[in-house]
Amino acid sequence: MSNDLNQECVVGLDAGGTRTRAVFAAAEDGRVFGEGAAGPGNALTVPVPRLTDHLVEAIAQAVPEAARARVVAVAGGFAGATAASAEEPGHVNARTALTAALRRLRIPADRVRVCSDIEAAFASAPGTPADGLALVAGTGAVALRITDRRSTATVDGDGWLLGDDGSGFWIGRSAVRAALRMADGRGTATVLAVSVGRALGVPDEALPGDSDWSRPHREAYRMHVLPAVMAELPIRLARFAPLVVEAAGEKDVVAEGILDEAADQLTHTVRALNPVHGERIVATGGLLGPEGPLTTALTARLHALGLTLDWVPDGCRGAVALARLAPDGDDR
Repeated sequence: MSNDLNQECVVGLDAGGTRTRAVFAAAEDGRVFGEGAAGPGNALTVPVPRLTDHLVEAIAQAVPEAARARVVAVAGGFAGATAASAEEPGHVNARTALTAALRRLRIPADRVRVCSDIEAAFASAPGTPADGLALVAGTGAVALRITDRRSTATVDGDGWLLGDDGSGFWIGRSAVRAALRMADGRGTATVLAVSVGRALGVPDEALPGDSDWSRPHREAYRMHVLPAVMAELPIRLARFAPLVVEAAGEKDVVAEGILDEAADQLTHTVRALNPVHGERIVATGGLLGPEGPLTTALTARLHALGLTLDWVPDGCRGAVALARLAPDGDDR
């Protein structure tokens, strides 16, 4: 690294709901010199002092103290923020925390760009695109239209209570709903009743088996599942999504139907952005990766709309690219 200390460098940040990642790279060609990670970076849900601490920790791991004077630009993609408005609370919180973190680390960067983690993920696609569509399908789900590297239209991303249709949360909730409906007699038989029940610690005698599932056992099942689910944060329902994928792999009709409907929901989300034939759509999130359970189904649906899906793992590469593109002075 010693020979690299004499060149200008940048820092890219991908600050999401689970963790904050920092990448230290050459300003000239984007070569990565170091990486760091810390706690959550959602600019709306993490208090500014704690967000500042997480940024300091991640950046300090990525950037050696001797190299900090060479950092000329920093770009951060934050969950809960956007580049579209410097006035909105998430953007203000992110910029406040990032400015404080850089000051604490004595990093003199005077070119600072704040955007959403989704805008950074979009920029992670090959060629650092400026315009197109972005789709996130992980625990939550949202689609954006990106114009000149800024979000100009949003569809869904409304959270577990009001939206996130087709997301990991939506799939997990559908699994528990299917299990409860089988138990009370309203739904089709599904192996999800067993897998969900076991995941929630339902006693073996109350699980559906080879013999008739008696009404007392069904009642016992429901009386165990409901309190167990209600005792957790609602977003924790996303942990049941892998059970749906596993059941679909076993050709369970209910599980297959849930995944098909999830792909339909995400397609509707994209269509609401009025995509143009041949327009680029960049996707991120575990449901749409190389091994993602919705990748094949959604790709086929988008192909019918004249769209091709480009998947990126996160916004780190895009944040570095945006830092290298950052104009002189703050990108407000």
